[in-house]
Amino acid sequence: MQRILIADDNSDITDVLSTYSKMEGLEPLIAADGEEALRLFEEHNPDVVLLDVMMPKEDGYEVCRRIRQKSNVPVILITARGEDFDKIMGLDIGADDYIVKPFSPREVMARVRAVLRRINPNSTVTESESIVRINNLTINLEEYSLYIEDTKISLTKKEIETMWTLANNPNKVFTRDNLLDSLWGFDYFGDSRTVDSHIKRLRAKLNKVDHPDWAIETIWGVGYKFEIKE
Repeated sequence: MQRILIADDNSDITDVLSTYSKMEGLEPLIAADGEEALRLFEEHNPDVVLLDVMMPKEDGYEVCRRIRQKSNVPVILITARGEDFDKIMGLDIGADDYIVKPFSPREVMARVRAVLRRINPNSTVTESESIVRINNLTINLEEYSLYIEDTKISLTKKEIETMWTLANNPNKVFTRDNLLDSLWGFDYFGDSRTVDSHIKRLRAKLNKVDHPDWAIETIWGVGYKFEIKE
């Protein structure tokens, strides 16, 4: 049975999410503060993590940072704030998604289903299917790694998936809605600015190493494509 770590100091919220998680066939692990969340993460290695941003002892941002130092497990942040800054900060530190309170438990479970579909451990791929090599770029989806020449670029799970989708379809234009559907799932309740934010951060990391033969290009008013230069 897959495990879900739910960290929130509001017991009413954790009770409801725990009930809905069991209905989804997930085993819930409940933490009331950031320190307990990190302890449970170390002990039980959950398959997905729900983190309230405003928690005692360690807030959700710090817990997410520390999880990202050792794991690519999907992390969904729960925040009472709706400002773009808070959302972008969460994505910058490696969160896969965010949910703004008040929320529907069904919406939360839809987000959880979406991230779990993308990391289905029972799926099998051959090396040729899991590795893309284009000029000096190598992406290994099985290992969630990306290299330019011999330099490993540190990317979040979502950034690797974005690069894989684009590079595996060179010169194909993806609309923002295409990317939202393929990377976040049909159940994702987001908007196109989420894609733009991810592409901006992804480009900044890739540009640390020269790659004159390829680039992520913006198709204004449409979306993005992985372009191989002549």
